[in-house]
Amino acid sequence: MTSAQLDEGREGRRAPDRADTGATGEGYRRALGARQIQMIAIGGAIGTGLFLGAGRAIAKAGPSLVLAYAVAGLVIFFIMRALGELLMYRPVSGSFSEYAREFVGPFAGFATGWTYWLFWVVTGITEVTAAAQYMTYWFAAPQWLSALVFTVVLYGANLISVKLFAEMEFWFSMVKVTAIVGMILICAGILTLGFSDAGDTASVSRLWADGGFFPHGVGGTLATLQIVMFAFLAVELVGVTAGESKDPATVLPRAINTVPWRIAVFYVGALVMILCVVPWTAFSPDVSPFVAAFRTMGFGLGAGIVNFVVLTAALSSCNSGMYSTGRMLRDLARNGQGPRHFTRLTRGGTPLVGTTFSAALMLVGVWINYRWPGDAFTYVVSFATVSGMWAWIMILVCQLRYRRLADRALLPSSPFRAPGAPYTSVFALAFLGVVVVMMGLDAETRISLYCAPLWAALLGVSYRLLKARDPANRAFAKD
Repeated sequence: MTSAQLDEGREGRRAPDRADTGATGEGYRRALGARQIQMIAIGGAIGTGLFLGAGRAIAKAGPSLVLAYAVAGLVIFFIMRALGELLMYRPVSGSFSEYAREFVGPFAGFATGWTYWLFWVVTGITEVTAAAQYMTYWFAAPQWLSALVFTVVLYGANLISVKLFAEMEFWFSMVKVTAIVGMILICAGILTLGFSDAGDTASVSRLWADGGFFPHGVGGTLATLQIVMFAFLAVELVGVTAGESKDPATVLPRAINTVPWRIAVFYVGALVMILCVVPWTAFSPDVSPFVAAFRTMGFGLGAGIVNFVVLTAALSSCNSGMYSTGRMLRDLARNGQGPRHFTRLTRGGTPLVGTTFSAALMLVGVWINYRWPGDAFTYVVSFATVSGMWAWIMILVCQLRYRRLADRALLPSSPFRAPGAPYTSVFALAFLGVVVVMMGLDAETRISLYCAPLWAALLGVSYRLLKARDPANRAFAKD
């Protein structure tokens, strides 16, 4: 018997809960339409990792960074198709921990849910703090005040209704998309018409003229893999929306199938155009490539424009963090792997206590970062990247196990099967293994790997304590 069947039996015997009323069996409202899901999916693939982090990656790899993004983008597509197959088999909110619980075991579901929650809490802390720092570009307001205002506004939006969250995410994503498309069109105009200060030197040959396509060798390109993969973190957020989508069978596959062209345009396309206009040697690791490109082109407003875009990217990430943390905590609580209070919903169908608890931690984190901006906080932030990748690993492992059971007719077959699986899923897992190895070789990211065993030990102890306190709870039953 699978743990999903055990869960189903437990749900059937559970006393009625006023919070579990609404349009879905989980109590959520199916309020997310195709337009919102599409933009959430697009926004999840575009973050500050592109607008700011790409500068450091260009300095390490040169033009070959384009190839790194292309290969990594292919892996992300394999991951998302694996997730899509699971979502069409059983579309639920908190999908990562649900699938881990069913196909790997109760502890895997427990660890995945709490790890993904931690990822978004830490990410929310860093992003709202970054947003407050970006505001100092225009205003002299104290950083803590901006952080407080942003956190309260986003918390309120997430608490009122899922539709308001989605609308905010829609417009945040629209700003990011508009900025990238605008940059691509400007660069294309410079290449073809030769206007601006960069018009005389802009050329496609820039991709190989300054030291070759691999100026630092293949090793330099491999060294950027962790930076590249970090930029894609949150692309899996569309899976968390499954339980609140109006038509998941239609909307989610459509959103997932757009991943290749989104990566091709927003990452590969944008970088190709920028590197054709501006020599890669002109970029600094500490400066956004978008800012550097605007300066080279002679557009004085470039810095302000990019500052506004990265502000919206940071707020978008924090907004997504509040959305996902509340739902992940509620999923854990509904399965007996978290405090029962986290199951409570507002009248609008949003997780009240889980979102409030997560937002409170984000506020505490902002204060800590402002009061003691030391190395300890930086280490915790570095660990967020590892915890985010854990969700991808569990998606692939669960899809492999689900496909094996479905092929044996032990489970219903998904109408949205991942092409090339299981080989594509195995390849994606191997690629993620290479990224972890590269992280271990980089002194700046190695600390995150040291933190992972500590978090795993904490999860193990917590799981045993919960199990000992309530041994009859089927959430801790063995498969």
